[in-house]
Amino acid sequence: MAVNWLGLLSIGVFYMIILATGIWASRKAKYEEKKSPGSRSEVAMVGGRNLNIIVSIFTMTATWVGGGYILGNAEVVYDPTKGLVWAIGPFAFAMNLVLGGLFFIKPMRSKNYVTLMDPFQEKYGNTVGAVLFIPALLGDILWVACILGALGGTVSVVMDISSSLAVGISASVAILYTLMGGLYSVAYTDVIQLSFMLLGLWLCVPFIMTSPSSANFTVAAVTTLYQEPWLGKLEPKDTGRWIDDLLLLGIGGICYQAFYQRVLSTATDAQAKITCFAAAVLCPILGIPSLIIGAVAASTNWNQTTYGSPSPYEQGRAGMILPIALQHLCPFYISVVGIGSLAASVMSSADSALLSAASQLGRNVFKNIIYKQASEKTILMVVKVSVLLCGLMGTALAMTTSSVHLFWVVSADVLYSMMSPQVTCIFFLSRWVNQYGACSGFVLAILLRALVGEPLIGLPDFLPLPWDKIQEDGQRHRLFPFRTAIMLVTTGTIILVSQLTECLKRLLKSDAERNRNAYDLAKIQTDGEESEKLNNEH
Repeated sequence: MAVNWLGLLSIGVFYMIILATGIWASRKAKYEEKKSPGSRSEVAMVGGRNLNIIVSIFTMTATWVGGGYILGNAEVVYDPTKGLVWAIGPFAFAMNLVLGGLFFIKPMRSKNYVTLMDPFQEKYGNTVGAVLFIPALLGDILWVACILGALGGTVSVVMDISSSLAVGISASVAILYTLMGGLYSVAYTDVIQLSFMLLGLWLCVPFIMTSPSSANFTVAAVTTLYQEPWLGKLEPKDTGRWIDDLLLLGIGGICYQAFYQRVLSTATDAQAKITCFAAAVLCPILGIPSLIIGAVAASTNWNQTTYGSPSPYEQGRAGMILPIALQHLCPFYISVVGIGSLAASVMSSADSALLSAASQLGRNVFKNIIYKQASEKTILMVVKVSVLLCGLMGTALAMTTSSVHLFWVVSADVLYSMMSPQVTCIFFLSRWVNQYGACSGFVLAILLRALVGEPLIGLPDFLPLPWDKIQEDGQRHRLFPFRTAIMLVTTGTIILVSQLTECLKRLLKSDAERNRNAYDLAKIQTDGEESEKLNNEH
């Protein structure tokens, strides 16, 4: 198969538009630095807290509606072992944003925090706060890998080059404009990317639905044509897993620094809430095209298309079904626009995750622990170096698998299991927790999650759970909602250990006071006896 030069050209044009927008936004960021009452690093991290409300809505929406969301939705609907009933992303993300808008904006904005790690370091100290930052960093890097995997897979489908090379090209673009202007570059490029996604994908939907190679996708929803019906099934035994996945994606997002960067970048609490609620409406709407494309792909006889046989699923390319469908089920000129806009737009979450991790490394690790006298210039340099390093780590991970949905779920898993108990406690149970409870919960969450295992990344399972189903290969198929169970156990552990240590402190303090009082009393009695003895002698 020859390189699709027109497809390559369209991607190049869209990438150049994104870079040009990033350069323009970086100049705006420098202008804002001069007039902002805050520090230069705050302008880079939270946009000087005066981001335009429309831009804020676009960047919040684009942060969630990225490559993992768009390609992951299509992958799940197309996958004959899952189907639409398992495509919980649109509802879960809307739920996430509503919860964030209702409960997490006020405590985060009330003290003018800059990163999610600020309240942890304020409550527990800098070192403990930095340790708790580790899961957040892992989550961001896995999220970057998810987006870059989507980008690389999309580009490789079009250009017929290796996925690794495509990932490298796409990562370079995302890292470059993120380095240029911080949050301003990220936010304003998100506006362009989201517009491309909306127009490009909806333009392709009518052509894909009328493709001569595809059967009526409404019939294929409930009838086995070329594969299992794309509606999928939710067996009673799988209910626990389904609820677990829903809560994972619906609650795990409140642990992302990328979310708080956007709610902190607006001028008022009201604007921050409007941003969340508007994004909650837009996320499901923007997920509809990918769901439709996944359904049509599941209704297609691929042997009748230019793709040929075996089907993408049989070749292990379900993760790239959306760009494959655009290329082989649309007229050429439409697919060029669709794939080009998709490739440019799915990076809209990668830049957010890069800036998220880099902001916390620069402020909460370097400034608060390593070099407390660091100048603003030095902090900004560390942030830029961190963007580069996190981008390189995400790029390396993105080259290890073709499943976008894998990284999408695993990144959320890390934060949901380990961080959501910590975030909930620091914001709503602050009076009842301390650093001992936080560290105990952190260690327990890691231990339990490691013992449960994760076959998707080759982590063996050691801990048997209720409702486990042993597969033919000897591995356990988990039906118990273990992620939610770990989250609840971790939350309980944080509170219990915190209260036990506080009780122990009070007991020790009481004993010390009693001993001190007894000592003082004994000293008074001794002094009295000595005084009386001296008087008798005289």
